[in-house]
Amino acid sequence: MGSMDSTSAGRTAAARDRDDEGRARNARPRDGLGRPLPYGAEGVPRQPEGVVRRPEESVAEAQRLLDEGKPFHAHEVFEDAWKSGPEKERELWRGLAQLAVGLTHAARGNATGGARLLRRGAGATEEWAAGAGLRPHGIDLPGVIAWARELATEVERGVPVDAGTRAPRLRGGS
Repeated sequence: MGSMDSTSAGRTAAARDRDDEGRARNARPRDGLGRPLPYGAEGVPRQPEGVVRRPEESVAEAQRLLDEGKPFHAHEVFEDAWKSGPEKERELWRGLAQLAVGLTHAARGNATGGARLLRRGAGATEEWAAGAGLRPHGIDLPGVIAWARELATEVERGVPVDAGTRAPRLRGGS
């Protein structure tokens, strides 16, 4: 009976999307903020998962995606760096991924989740920087942390967020 149970989309469990290893993977197209769209809709190309990049490449790719208003996709880049990078940098990349997800939630209108994740990511990157340095791989951590906390405050006040125009400058500058 289990494989024929209905899902929320009215599809059977047997028809659920799976990757080559049999893990559940939602193949629905997504918009720029990572929200699922109906099957068959035109979506934004997905960020490939599991890509190993040099740290500078991760920063550049994440910045490009952030500038395009795709923080959900930038989060995937940071997550890849978090999972593939050296142990001593994992908390840095995890914190940056949380910041990108926080921006995603804020842009989707989820003020509570957005502000919470922006603050959590700011705290994680600040804690990491206390023991490691303020400009790893050229990232302006004090500037990024200040951006996240300021945006969290605005989000809590009900200020609408456009992900592209409110993207952080990972390496500083304008």
